[in-house]
Amino acid sequence: MKVYLLLMLVAMGVTALSTPLVRWATIRWRIIPGLRERDIQTVPVPRLGGIAMTFGLVVALLVASRIPYMAPVYATSVPWAVMWGAVGMCLLGVVDDLLELDWFTKLAGQLLIAGLMAANGVQLVSFPIFGLTIGSSRLSLFVTVFVVVAIINAVNFIDGLDGLAAGVVAIGASAFFAYSYLLTRFMGAASYATTASLVVIALLGICLGFLWFNFHPASIMMGGGAETLGLVLASAGIIVTGQIDPTVLGQQQVLAGLMPIILPLAVIVVPLGDLLVTSLRRVLHGKSPFHADRTHFHDNLLRRGHTHRGVVVILYLWTALVSFSAVALLRFTWTEVLMWAAAPAVVVLVLTASEFPGRHRRAREQRALTTTEEQR
Repeated sequence: MKVYLLLMLVAMGVTALSTPLVRWATIRWRIIPGLRERDIQTVPVPRLGGIAMTFGLVVALLVASRIPYMAPVYATSVPWAVMWGAVGMCLLGVVDDLLELDWFTKLAGQLLIAGLMAANGVQLVSFPIFGLTIGSSRLSLFVTVFVVVAIINAVNFIDGLDGLAAGVVAIGASAFFAYSYLLTRFMGAASYATTASLVVIALLGICLGFLWFNFHPASIMMGGGAETLGLVLASAGIIVTGQIDPTVLGQQQVLAGLMPIILPLAVIVVPLGDLLVTSLRRVLHGKSPFHADRTHFHDNLLRRGHTHRGVVVILYLWTALVSFSAVALLRFTWTEVLMWAAAPAVVVLVLTASEFPGRHRRAREQRALTTTEEQR
């Protein structure tokens, strides 16, 4: 655990130190895109924060490669494939931020990067549920690319509010690390060094380091960095499927086998729902599902009177509730998880209701009425 904590701090520290440098460089060289119709900011904000996050991830993975404890992880090409995949996605994001690529070109780039990463080992070959194996290498490649690209765009879709994407992914990464680490202990492995745990702990670190500058009011946006976060998160889900040995799971076989599928979906339940609903709405209006606009869940909440930070915190809480409840299923029964999650769920519901715009509107009207009466 100490090694993982060190790597998280390395990723966080490098990201926190490099983010101001990236911001300074974008201002110094005037690489600040103008406001777009879909932006909620009132003044232009640098949007190349993904560079700092990718740098933090790369440094953490390189440091890990020099630690003897992590040597078994680097016996394969998988961690290197994740690292270079993240670098490629970062470069694609930078080009998109600067040139505003059309959706087809951007999707083609995502497919290429995901395909290359899959070809180098980050690939869904089998599910540990009753030993189910994907029928062919081509089908395996296709399924892997589909899953990665879907999660990339789901995370990218919620990168519309200060700190939202980084915070949601940080919560998801911490839950995923807990799952991967507990699974290793559950299976009685000789070493707790796994690629999945390494990837998500580095992901958690870069999110925390970037949030210092990205929480409202943000001084820098991640831009294409959201796609990098999605790629790394998807990679962890794919990698952990190869970590499970179904012969030693006993009664937990089905649940533990499903968890690599359940957990990434739980982590991105909010952005995934946003992706599906928003894409459908755009198609029904005769637009491309990748057309950028302000019709996301968070955009609608803001228009209805929610505060910026209120929306972000509420989405944080729902993400934490869903993702950590999913992790708890590895150790407890459905009934026990529902029982323990009931009280937090009520608290989150109350907090969500407290942010309901009608309540704020009535409060403002009451204050205005009181002020008017006092003036009389």
